[in-house]
Amino acid sequence: MPIGARRRLIAGLGVALVAVALVACGASTRRFGRVQQTPSPVLRTAGGPPARVAVIVMENEEFSSVISSPSTPYINALARHYALARAMFAVAHPSLPNYLALTGGSTFGIDSDCTDCNLRSTGLGAQLSAHRVSWKAYMEDLPHPCFFGSDAGDYAKKHDPFVYYGDRRTACTHVVPLRELAGDERSGLPRFVWITPNLCHDMHDCSTATGDRFLSHLVPPLLHALGPRGVLILTWDEGSSDEGCCRLAAGGHIVTVVAGPGAKLGARLSIPVDHYSTLQAIEDLLGLPRLRGAACSCTPSLAGLFKVRVLRTR
Repeated sequence: MPIGARRRLIAGLGVALVAVALVACGASTRRFGRVQQTPSPVLRTAGGPPARVAVIVMENEEFSSVISSPSTPYINALARHYALARAMFAVAHPSLPNYLALTGGSTFGIDSDCTDCNLRSTGLGAQLSAHRVSWKAYMEDLPHPCFFGSDAGDYAKKHDPFVYYGDRRTACTHVVPLRELAGDERSGLPRFVWITPNLCHDMHDCSTATGDRFLSHLVPPLLHALGPRGVLILTWDEGSSDEGCCRLAAGGHIVTVVAGPGAKLGARLSIPVDHYSTLQAIEDLLGLPRLRGAACSCTPSLAGLFKVRVLRTR
């Protein structure tokens, strides 16, 4: 082989090796949109605060495997009728850091699905209790309140973020089995509702079609029970990619739908947003101060998905 050709081959191999090394180090992450520099205005819904805010967290699916998929007709009907974030990104991998981001505004340095780790930090549950906002977190297959084991049947602690924060007595009072939801829908839901389906119904271990069928039974009575200006945020914990945005997120492109009386019908939000945007919206709607990443000037608002009145800056 001529010397010149050999040098070109060696140079090409060097570039390829550098590219492989960069991918291995996480350089494959793609970030979308410019980083926001000024804090998002406080989100306020038209007509006053929502009667209730509900959140359902599903598992491990990219946007493209849910939206427009024939296996998820109910979710797609919900997204068409209500409001859809087209560029929502999870914060990290694996599951637990995303649940902590959604409820604490940080991953707190946790990068695993640890079941023996505990936080001495304030989370959303403590905020709600301190501000006398009624709340419950409904966990499918949770054996009983005050259960702190790593798993039971298809219940997984890693998908139950409220048991990781502070005083366990708070979790004993507010974290309950999902079977209590139907009775509470009839008698009156708390102002904040969190729902974690089990490992099958959340799409973690079962198909997207199975999760879609589960939601088609769960969501309609919940929407009815949310009351005036109530909102439901249906989201996923993470995707399968490392795509991200907004300086703090790199956990994949996921689906987030806002439904209920307080949702803006047919709205489509195209700006990149992340789990901290979701926590920010929850706190704004319930009159709570923003925690950590939710208060970051880099965190854009979900306001375009809600029926809103004039926003004010904090």
